[in-house]
Order: sequence, then structure tokens, then C-alpha cells
Amino acid sequence: MDGTPEMMDVSTEEVAAEPLVGMMDMVLLTLLGVVSIYYFFIRNTNKKEDNSALKSFTISPTQLAPRASDSSFISKMKSSGRNVIVFYGSQTGTAEEFAGRLAKEATRFGMKGMVADPEECDMNELAQLTEIDNHLAIFCVATYGEGDPTDNAQEFYEFLQNGDEQLDGMQYTVFGLGNKTYEHYNAMAKYVDKRLGELGAKRLFELGMGDDDANMEDDFITWKDAMWPKVCEVFGIDSQAQDINMRQYRLTVLEDYDPARLFTGEIARLNSFKVENQRPPFDAKNPFMAEVGVNRELFKGGNRNCLHIELNIESSRIRYDAGDHVAVYPVNDQALVSHLIALVGEDPEKVITLTNVDEDSSKKHPFPCPCTYRVALSHYVDITALPRTHVLKEIAEYATDNKEKEKLLLMSGTSEAGKAEYQRWVVQDVRNIVHILEDLPSCKPPLDYLCELLPRLQARYYSISSSSKLYPNTVHITANVLKYETPTGRINKGVCTTYMQNQRPDNDTKLHMPIFVRKSQFRLPSKPQTPILMIGPGTGIAPFRGFIQERNLQKEEGKPVGKTVLYFGCRNKANDYLYEEELTAYRDSGLLKLYVAFSRDQPEKVYVTHLLEGNKKEVWEIIGKENGHLYVCGDAKCMARDVHALIIKICQTEGGMTQEEAEQYVRKMINQKRYSSDVWS
Repeated sequence: MDGTPEMMDVSTEEVAAEPLVGMMDMVLLTLLGVVSIYYFFIRNTNKKEDNSALKSFTISPTQLAPRASDSSFISKMKSSGRNVIVFYGSQTGTAEEFAGRLAKEATRFGMKGMVADPEECDMNELAQLTEIDNHLAIFCVATYGEGDPTDNAQEFYEFLQNGDEQLDGMQYTVFGLGNKTYEHYNAMAKYVDKRLGELGAKRLFELGMGDDDANMEDDFITWKDAMWPKVCEVFGIDSQAQDINMRQYRLTVLEDYDPARLFTGEIARLNSFKVENQRPPFDAKNPFMAEVGVNRELFKGGNRNCLHIELNIESSRIRYDAGDHVAVYPVNDQALVSHLIALVGEDPEKVITLTNVDEDSSKKHPFPCPCTYRVALSHYVDITALPRTHVLKEIAEYATDNKEKEKLLLMSGTSEAGKAEYQRWVVQDVRNIVHILEDLPSCKPPLDYLCELLPRLQARYYSISSSSKLYPNTVHITANVLKYETPTGRINKGVCTTYMQNQRPDNDTKLHMPIFVRKSQFRLPSKPQTPILMIGPGTGIAPFRGFIQERNLQKEEGKPVGKTVLYFGCRNKANDYLYEEELTAYRDSGLLKLYVAFSRDQPEKVYVTHLLEGNKKEVWEIIGKENGHLYVCGDAKCMARDVHALIIKICQTEGGMTQEEAEQYVRKMINQKRYSSDVWS
């Protein structure tokens, strides 16, 4: 206490002059006693009665179940009478779409399913599934990168790796989404299937694997159509599916609304796309609105386009390394959006909300609502993707012409003739939903149902083509603009590259694109003196531009820099030699050893693999004798596969290895992160 001795003395005298217990004190003491008696004796009795009431709570259609914890899927399943849960690990949305289809189909077989994101669930509860009769956990998991889990399945993957949770009696099955052009084909699905079995879980049906390089849809249908009868047999229920229409979302049209409360393309938070409302940290659910500083054409001629874009991230706190990926949220072509709305005769400015009919679902809306149809089809719905067979089946109901309805039902069926027709008419002819409704004019499904059926428009990923050591405040993108003619004579355009091509700033207008950065394992060696060999034809040069920039900076700082070798390829030197001036300058400075293949500048085509084979002694010297790092970026289907086979061959011819030894050596390089791929198909 801070005060003078005189003040303290006065206070003591005043206290002494008062009675020890006054009337007010008596009142307060009495109240305190009453509260204490209630707290220690009466309250616990009431609490027991409350708990008893909770335990005896039963669910009926007219009653509301107590709300379960958001992360407790077991509580949700028990409170809503569900016995099937479908977890998804999805990077582009396909696995999530398949999970939704499986959960809906469970109803057709007399079961009740739900979809769950493992990132939002307490996966320690898996063992408690045995408390639910006739339970089934289905895992739809995609494989990303070098055999890695998708972002939303990372924690689940670590749970399986590190946990010793016993899952005795838990019934499960797994479907994997992969691509055979990649070395680690369906690695995540194989691991999940194997690991669950090791932990004591019971595999109810065999592992299914979809190949996106062939026909993912066909693989999925074949697997699920065999899976359901087996599950029904185990559960002792009728395996005859009921043909019922299962709408997942309920439409509400808003006549009276506040325009300021409508979503206009935001991923999650309302008004977050307004530059003044941006708040870090920025990620997939909260992208940064990066200002477009530069958007220029890289090709010098021909009828193709390649973009060099520089995005300003100065105020974002975003950090990146050379080799990381930048994701861009695109906007659908407005002419296509308007045409689709006109085909079904709807009002583009009608304000709607789609609400999940399943009150226990963690996903209340298919996309941010409320919004207009135009916003939904511009920002949230992928209208250029090839519709899967279940979409054709659902929209067949709205075809008034019998021949058109029969065609849709044929293609959505499981007969060999139907599969062949779907492959020919939809896949090979590259028909999206707009083309299908054009060619089957009697089919006019409700637009809200199309918004439900079609997949979400996903972010597109690009290898960053700059180094943050040189450009800490900008992210560079190098991208070919996709545009081609289909067998039906239509011109199809890439969603994101067309969108980016149109984002050209001028003196009066500032343009912004929603982005976020995803970390990658595609990294330069930690020691700059380690030799590197980079193979990147076309836009595969993107990450290597960042690598070379970084090595050049290290050299200018006086650090010892090892061999830096680049193999680049394009069609013609005069038209599409990307960053020619930059690469030539690095070569002339002594930093870069450059090999370029111009495939169409001579009668016989020359590719990077031809140059590699011609320099096989140098290649072996780098990867075999000097412990150098090998990097491949670009097309997975042909180039990356051919390079891989050639590296194995060089290990044999130059390293004196057998085929088996060479394959083992290359696998060792991959495991040691000395052989890295950043490829796409």
C-alpha cells in the first residue's frame, strides 16, 4: 500500500469507531450462505438429473438431436443414426466428389452415410466405429507429388504413421485416385489400405485404384458397383439398390436481401477479396489479392501464347522458396457462363442459397452463399470439366425427347456399349456441360441442380519461376495459354490461363488475382557447390529459372557454386525459346552450361532426351561420380518417363551396372532427394 503514516493512522481510527458487524454485513453473510448451500448440495442433484435426461434422449424426425462436437464424427453418426462414413483426401476436388457420391449411394442400399474431411475430424475416434452396428469407413484418397498425401490428409497420414491406436474390428475399404504416368502410382491409397490392416482393422472389400491417365470414372464405377453388393452381403441386407433421387441441397431464392451480404467470388470470408479487407495469414481458404505488376507475352511468333506474369506480394507476409508452387483461383469465361444460363432459361442475377438437407453435415453449402447464379457459375462451379456419368444420369430426367434421354441413360449405365459411348461422345469429343446441353436441346435441368452436381472450380497450381532471394516482393508465373479445337469443331480454352491472359494492367486500372503459395519438396541442394542437372522443356523451365537466379546470386556473393547444367527444349528457336536473353547471359557469365533442343527446326525432331544421350558421360559424372542432384520438370506422360528410362540406361552403360542395380541406384537417388520431379499430365 502506498501512503503516508498519517493517512494510515486515520484509517485505523475510523475502523475502530465502527461496530464490528453491521446490518449490511448480516445481509451479505446470509446471501453468501444461501448461495453456498445451493452450489454444494442442490446444484449437483440437478446436474445428475440433467445428465440422465441427456442419456435417455432419443431421436425422432420431429426432434432435434443435441449438437455434437464439430470434430467428433462418432457423435454425429450416433446422433443421426448413420453407419457409413466416407473420408476423403483431395487436392483437386475429385476425391471429395467421389466421397459425396458414395455417401449418397449408401442411402440407395438402405444405409445412411456421411462425408468427412479428415482434417476436421478427431481420427482417434476410428476405434469407436465398432460401437456402431454394420459400420463401414470408406477412404477415398488421392496421391499428390512424390507419393505424398494431399494437404487435407496430411494429419491423418501422420496419425497412421506415428499412432499405435488399435483398430480391431473396424470395417473399412479404400479407393485410390492416381495416375500411372507418375512413379508413385496410388501410393497413398496403398499405404492407407496396408496400414489400417496392420492396426487390426478388417478390410471389407479390396483396394480400388483409379487411373486418371486412362479412365478414372470407369475405374471408380467398376469398383463401387462390386463393392456395394459385398457390403450388403456382410451386413445381411438387400443388395438391390433403390432408384431414388437424392438431392443434397435445398434451393432458397432470396427476394429481399442486402447486396453488401452477397458473396462475389470469395472463398470463405465475405468481402475478403476487397483489397482493403485483406487479413493474413493467406492460404487456400484465405487467398491474397496480388496485384498484377507485369503480364507479357513470351512467344515471339506463331499462333500460340505463353505468359510471363509478375504478382506483387509485398504487403502479404507470404514467403516462398524457389521450387514452390503458386495457386491461382480462376474465373470462368463470361461468355460461356452467360450461354449456359441462357440454355436452361434462368435469370443470371437471381440471388440463391443452397443449403444442405443434412443438418449434421459440416458442409452447409456447396459454395459460399448467398450469391447470384452468375457469381456461382463464374467463381464456384467448374462448367468446363467433362461431366461424370452420375451427372448424365441425373440430368436425363429433364430431357423431354426420348432419344436424348435414352442416350444420357445409356452413357450413365454400366453396359459395355454405354461405357464406350461415354468415352467416345464425352471424353474423346471433349464435351463439357454446355456442349451437352447444346447437342441435347430438350434437356433443361434446373440450374440449381447443375450447381449441385457439377464439381467445384479449383485453384490451378503453377511452379514459381523466380527466386525470393532476388525477388522477395514478387512471384513470377510462366504458363502456356491452353486453346485447342475439339473433334466437334468447338474451340476449348483453359480456364485459368485464359483468365490470366485477360489480366493485363494499364495505367488507369489495377488488377488483382487471388493466390496462395504451396510449399514443395522441389529444392536446390543445401550446399551451393553441389552440382545440379536440370531438365525442363517448355514451361518446365519455370522452377529452374528460380534455381539459376539463386545460384547466380550466390556466385555474385563470392560463394563457391557447383556445376549448373540446364537442358531446355522447344519447337522453334525463333518463336518459343523462353527467356533466351536471360539464359544466354547466364551461359556467357560462366554460371550456366546450356543445352537446347529445337524439335522442329530440322527435318528430324530433336528432344532433350537426344541431347542427354549424346552427353551421357557428363550426365554420369554429375549424378554418379559427383553426387549431383537431378531435376525434371514438365510433361509426365512422355518426357519425364523417357528421361527416367534414359537415366537408368546411363547408369548401366556409364556406371557399369546391371538393369537391377541401375534401377536400385535411381531409387536410392529419389529417396535421398537427389532425383526430384515436378511433373504434370
